[in-house]
Amino acid sequence: MSTEFTPRERRLIARLKTPSQVQAYLNRLPYNYEKGGETLRGFRGVVEHGQAHCLEAALFAAVVLEQHGYPPLVISFESADKLDHVIYVYKVNGRWGSIARSRDPGLNGRLPVFRSARALAASYVDPYVDYTGRVLGFAVVHVGEQMGEYDWRLSSKNVWKVEQMLIDYPHHRLGMSDARYERLLAKYTAF
Repeated sequence: MSTEFTPRERRLIARLKTPSQVQAYLNRLPYNYEKGGETLRGFRGVVEHGQAHCLEAALFAAVVLEQHGYPPLVISFESADKLDHVIYVYKVNGRWGSIARSRDPGLNGRLPVFRSARALAASYVDPYVDYTGRVLGFAVVHVGEQMGEYDWRLSSKNVWKVEQMLIDYPHHRLGMSDARYERLLAKYTAF
């Protein structure tokens, strides 16, 4: 474990050894409801402030689980309304799962039961539909490789460069037919 972690951070990482433990920890934190998208905290900021939105939760999970041998992988979802979503992803016994936080419970984490990253991403398509949201594409990104020497792990400042990298990263098309979207939107509106 890196000596750059504070004693508090090291204790937390030592306690959160599995994806399910990390998901449970994040579920207990208040969601970071921002009025104007004013924060993008990394691991250290989440620990310090005790709250997280989707990308903050994904970065927190990536740092914690990297210390336990998991690669820092995320899936970035591209949405029609530009309110993109990011989740941390991992593999156990060849199956894909995720750790995620969202204002919408349908967009939270998934158990590792999916045969591929695409199948995992597809499980988010239907619950993403709301008045403006619709998944257009997804990308699996190794944050550590893409960010190089940039301090996204331990910075106490906002890490906007991570968000911009995810926006710029090529996404694979993933979506649904217009007819299916209209049916789901009608159900959402009726609800």
